Amino acid sequence: MSHQQKTQLVDFVVTNVNVMTLDPTQPATYGLIQDAAVAVAGSKIAWVGEEADLPDFDCTHTIDGEGKFLSPGLIDCHTHLVFAGSRANEFEQRLTGVSYEEIARQGGGIISTVNATRAASEDELYKLAKTRAEQLMSEGVTSVEIKSGYGLNTESEVKMLKVARRVGETLALTVKTSFLGAHAIPPEFKGRGDDYIDLLCEEALPQVAELGLADAVDGFCENIGFSAEQIAKIFDKAKSYDLPVKLHAEQLSDQSGAELVANYQGLSADHLEYLSESGVKAMKQSGTVAVLLPGAFYTLSETKLPPMDLLREHKVDIAIGSDYNPGSSPLCSLKLMLHMASTQFKMTPEEAVKGVTVNAAKALGLTNKGVIATGFDADFCLWDIQHPTELAYTFGVNPLVKCWREGKLR
Repeated sequence: MSHQQKTQLVDFVVTNVNVMTLDPTQPATYGLIQDAAVAVAGSKIAWVGEEADLPDFDCTHTIDGEGKFLSPGLIDCHTHLVFAGSRANEFEQRLTGVSYEEIARQGGGIISTVNATRAASEDELYKLAKTRAEQLMSEGVTSVEIKSGYGLNTESEVKMLKVARRVGETLALTVKTSFLGAHAIPPEFKGRGDDYIDLLCEEALPQVAELGLADAVDGFCENIGFSAEQIAKIFDKAKSYDLPVKLHAEQLSDQSGAELVANYQGLSADHLEYLSESGVKAMKQSGTVAVLLPGAFYTLSETKLPPMDLLREHKVDIAIGSDYNPGSSPLCSLKLMLHMASTQFKMTPEEAVKGVTVNAAKALGLTNKGVIATGFDADFCLWDIQHPTELAYTFGVNPLVKCWREGKLR
């Protein structure tokens, strides 16, 4: 009887594996535990440690990790997966010297995506978004953030967020949604940005909040987007619904957006090429995560790097996202972002891997994901690699062997 009381029942144990816990309390690089084992009960991690110390669990089955590497499930904390239409023609135009402004005057740019997204049905958008989500999943993504922002009216923004929710309900994928109504000024509000902000605050955001469609509220604070004052109105409204905030900030110029979102205890500030030291300090004080987006930096041929040294000096948590979207980052691969973060932003492979696990979880407010530790969700990936650095080192070869989400093999 006493023996039965001591033996905990678990669903399965992965043995003979090297575990990249990414747990900050583990002293080794990557929080690595070699010759390890992980026990899973239900959707949670019941135990992790050296296999020699594995308790005598009552266990349904054991999985041999064959000396491979286990990491937390990857988290893409910044995407625009829901949209219709293509902007490949603009890509070609830009390569032949046509300016972004000229493309926009011709009816291209974000407005072409808005027109296509407004015209598409919920089912059409779902089919497109599902394919993109499955591509991310094939490389080990177990959680993803999806933004609205290509509807730019109440009806179409609601439609986009319903599609994002449906992706999370139908795939073995955790989906967090962000309401990005303040992404651009729609054509019908041209020259009337303040009126559009009023529409978002008085009609769109209340409807989104009442339907429970958003986990956070986002905006685009930029000289070609919205001013800090306009974004503050949106953030005040978000706070009245207890919705956390995040912000596209300092991508093309320094508009003090990082300080603004930090003042609202925002989850993250994203892009950040033009981030100032005062912005870095404000983010550190509020615990706001810096989300870097190397795909957009690369696609737009940017030259101004995010202030990596300042972010490290002030110990701001750095996450990485794909920013998958049809205009500035048509790159649907978080694995590629690991490589680009290392080669373009000179992040160490460990910093990059933290950026798509533990820090990406913080950027989405996912307190139960992103590390392999007792009590956390059993989201993890088994990789056929010789060393953790390989996750950032190679591209075009997919070393994913198995992937579990919340304790279930996917």
